Amino acid sequence: MYTANEKRYDNDIYNYCGKSGLALPKISVGLWQNFGNNDDYENMKKIILTAFDNGITHFDLANNYGPEPGRAEINFGKIFKENLKPYRDELIISTKAGYEMWQGPYGGRGGSRKYLTASLDQSLKRMGLDYVDIFYHHCMTNETPLEETALCLSDIVRQGKALYVGMSNYDGKTMHKMHHKCDDYNAPFIINQNRYSIFDRTIENNGLIKESKHKGKGIIAFSPLAQGQLSDKYANGIPEGSRLYNNEAKQKHAKYDEERARQIKELYNMAADRGITLSQMAIQWILKNDSITSVLVGVHSTEQLLENISALNVEPLTASELKQIDKITGC
Repeated sequence: MYTANEKRYDNDIYNYCGKSGLALPKISVGLWQNFGNNDDYENMKKIILTAFDNGITHFDLANNYGPEPGRAEINFGKIFKENLKPYRDELIISTKAGYEMWQGPYGGRGGSRKYLTASLDQSLKRMGLDYVDIFYHHCMTNETPLEETALCLSDIVRQGKALYVGMSNYDGKTMHKMHHKCDDYNAPFIINQNRYSIFDRTIENNGLIKESKHKGKGIIAFSPLAQGQLSDKYANGIPEGSRLYNNEAKQKHAKYDEERARQIKELYNMAADRGITLSQMAIQWILKNDSITSVLVGVHSTEQLLENISALNVEPLTASELKQIDKITGC
C-alpha cells in the first residue's frame, strides 16, 4: 500500500494560476508520451508516485494520448485507483478534447457540444473519476462557434464534471474572444496550455502571453525541451534510439538541422559553465517569465523527472544570460 512522503510540501514550488485561486506546481507532469499501451506499467507508476512524493500535484492528460486513444487515461486511472485515491483532494488532474478520438462525425476534430460532452464522460470513466480539475478545449477550430464551445464548458462545470476550464493551442486573438464568451456563460476559464521553449517563441509573437496577462489567465508550457533537443543527450548530435534518429521527416518537423545542432551545442556549453544541465537551464528560461504558471514535462524515467524538478533549485538566469541565449538562437 502506497503512503505518500510526509515532507512532500516542505518546499514552496507553487504559483497561482493567473488571477484565480488555484495554485499549480511550477513543474507539472504530462502523460502525452511514455504512458501508452507499449510502455512499462511499473515505470509509469514509479514516475507518478515519485512526482507526488516531491510535491508535484498536477498530472495532465488528453482523451487521445496513447498512442492508442484513451490508453494513457486508462493507465493513469489504474495508478490512481491502486495508489492515489486517498489523496484525490490533493491532486490536480486535467484532460482535454478537441482532436480526433473516434470514428464518425462526432468524434473528430472540433469543439461541438456533442463531442466535448461525450469525450469527457468517456475520460472520466477511463480514469475512474467523478470529476477532473481542469478540462481543456484542445485546439482552435473553425467548425464550431466559440459560443457553443463556451456554453458547453460552462455546463460541464455546472454538472460537476470539471472545476475549471482551459484552452490549449489557442492564439492570443482567439483566446481574447473565448475569454469574453466564457464570461458570458460564467465558465471559469483560468488557464492556457501552449508550446513554449527556447526554440519556440510562438506565444510571444501571436499575442497569447500578452492577452493572458491582461485577462488574468495562467499559462502552462508544454514541450519545454523541444522534444528532447534541449537536453544534454543532444549535445553531440542526435542520439541513437531517440525520436529523431534516422528519421528525416521528424527532424524536419522538429526543425533540426546543422544550425540547430550548433545552437544546442552552444546552449549545452553555457549550461555546463553554470554547473547545471541543459534541461534545467531550459526550464529556468521558461519560468523567468512571470506569465508562466507551470512547465509541463514529459519524462521516461524517475531520474529524468528528478533532474527536471531540480531546475527549481538552481540560480535564476541573469539578464546577460538571457541575452546570450537570444544571441545563440537568433531570437
